[in-house]
Amino acid sequence: MSRMTTDASVRARRPRRTGLYATAVASVTAAAVGLGVLAGTPAVAGPRAAAPAPVVTRAALDPALVAGKGAKVAFAEQEAENAVTDGTVIGPDRSAYTLPSEASGRKAVKLAPGQHVEFTLPASANAITVRYSIPDAPGGGGITAPLDVSVNGAKRSTMTLTSQYAWLYNQYPFSNDPGAGLLHPDWWITECSCVPAETTPAPVIDKPYRPSHFYDEQRLLLGRTYRAGDTVRLTVPAGSRAAWTAIDLLDSELVGLPHVELLAANVWAFGADPTGRRDAADAIDKAIAFARRTHLKVYIPPGTYRVDRHIVVDDVTIVGAGNWYTKIKGSEVALDKPAADGSVHTGVGFYGKSAAEGGSRNVHLSGFAIEGDVRERVDTDQVNAIGGAMSDSTIEGLHISHTKVGMWFDGPMKNLRISGNIIVDQIADAINFHTGVTDSRVTDTFVRNSGDDGLAMWAEKTTNARNTFAHNTVQTPVLANGIAIYGGTDTTVSDNLVADPVREGSALHIGSRFGAEPFAGKLNVTGNTTARAGTYELNWNIGLGALWVYALDRSIDAADIRVTGNDFLDSTYNAIMLVSDWAVKDQYVIENIHFKDIRVDGTGTSVLSARAAGGATFENVDARNVGAVGVNNCGSFNFPSTGSEFALTDLGGNDGDWLAPWLLPNTITCDDRPEVVPPPAPGAW
Repeated sequence: MSRMTTDASVRARRPRRTGLYATAVASVTAAAVGLGVLAGTPAVAGPRAAAPAPVVTRAALDPALVAGKGAKVAFAEQEAENAVTDGTVIGPDRSAYTLPSEASGRKAVKLAPGQHVEFTLPASANAITVRYSIPDAPGGGGITAPLDVSVNGAKRSTMTLTSQYAWLYNQYPFSNDPGAGLLHPDWWITECSCVPAETTPAPVIDKPYRPSHFYDEQRLLLGRTYRAGDTVRLTVPAGSRAAWTAIDLLDSELVGLPHVELLAANVWAFGADPTGRRDAADAIDKAIAFARRTHLKVYIPPGTYRVDRHIVVDDVTIVGAGNWYTKIKGSEVALDKPAADGSVHTGVGFYGKSAAEGGSRNVHLSGFAIEGDVRERVDTDQVNAIGGAMSDSTIEGLHISHTKVGMWFDGPMKNLRISGNIIVDQIADAINFHTGVTDSRVTDTFVRNSGDDGLAMWAEKTTNARNTFAHNTVQTPVLANGIAIYGGTDTTVSDNLVADPVREGSALHIGSRFGAEPFAGKLNVTGNTTARAGTYELNWNIGLGALWVYALDRSIDAADIRVTGNDFLDSTYNAIMLVSDWAVKDQYVIENIHFKDIRVDGTGTSVLSARAAGGATFENVDARNVGAVGVNNCGSFNFPSTGSEFALTDLGGNDGDWLAPWLLPNTITCDDRPEVVPPPAPGAW
């Protein structure tokens, strides 16, 4: 989660209708004719040797284990460790600050120059996405290096990989300098179990300190359609500047023809340059103003459009040709002096008016990509792809990369629908409902490699209400949680797939923290699946649960919390952790939380770790492959003779002997740091 303030935006009046859209019709027709060959027609290939059967996964799992969960996506995921390679498989590893720990499934393939990894296409495809890592420059800032792409033995293209958007170091909010000293020497760190500034002799801290955020990804249109069974080989050329190239996975898909809007305000008619050489922001503004006067959509045809500032949107529909074809790309620009909101940079983004100005309404964005240029985390900066306040609006079919936060909304605002988007490679969150967001939904959105919470609702000062996160996929959040709910009323988190959180967070998080308003009404956490979740919390020196409930600022006891029908697969530590901070352990409680119809397949330690006062009920919670005692009940660590301060109520049907009678209702079974027993891979129940 990233703290920000709202953007100051300008109001726009609705002008009169004119007849300029005829020019748009002619130009977009030419665009469709000229670019249709990109999608191509199915290839007709000659005889070829049989390739190994492809292994298709979802979040590095057998798709049968996650049927009906997560986002519907157009691509097929293939992990590099399941492909044919002469390189080296690295991992598995779940410890932070390592290449395999940030890889999907905690494994990847490491290639030296001259080595390759080869994938067999599981279905017809004309486009691929490669998730990769290459080294940083010695002094930071990244390098570029080539990667050859061949199909069926014939070279198709050379991708230029970059590490300019990867490789962060040090303590929050992180540094691009691998040689930097501690940013906060007055903070306690686990490496020396000390506060370095207060320790004599001063500890020696290895550099680079805590490297992270290793991976990036690139997309490539292949220029023609290939069939199932064709092979895609990724080869690091001899003499590559990169000493090694790690390939995590390949996504392949069949991209259709560019979308065409004939009756629309085409940005070409207003001077937008589709080559990206000239700034297109003013032209897009003019197209928006014209579209509002004439009650038309704005259409952005195929091309790359340079935009280095915010485009303010209100009462407008903006449609691209599809996010593989229409790209809005911008640089991060340093401001001459800080803005009123504290920003010291600006960059590409589509922003609603601020809530203080009344916010924006009736904004509809679809079918384009937003590519930023954010390489550092400055929490006051408004350098997000989408921002401001947008009520009664929709955002769908976008591809967002290299911004600070994909979508950050500062309310009050209501009735926003976000669906079918892909958000990758962020410095901070992918989506955050911040302050007074109500009656809004995020569905079928795919998130990978966020630098903070993947999806978050943060009810700071003004509560959020009646919001839903449903059928989304969140993979490999480098910091914090996959899905985090910080306060709010009547919230639903359902049917999501969350995998591989890396550090200082978990898959699902319910947190009374960051100044959030209380939880109230109902909080339903229903039908979600987590995989390889639960990270090692450096400050506490313990492992977190795949579901982490945390009472820091106040008790979590007013809402009716129902955790129903969830699957916790291959949890690194506990499946469920309920905890209050040590400083407030005798002030705050966690209760009125009910677990039902849960399946736990594999834990490194317990099913439940209770480190707070309060209580919970359990019904039809089945567990297997549990690494330690089923319930690690420490309560508030006062250890009274009456038993733990946390009580468990058995409502029946709890199978797997994890909730044995001797544990009920509040037997103290406290092991502060139990031994971790890695579980076997999950399977069919």
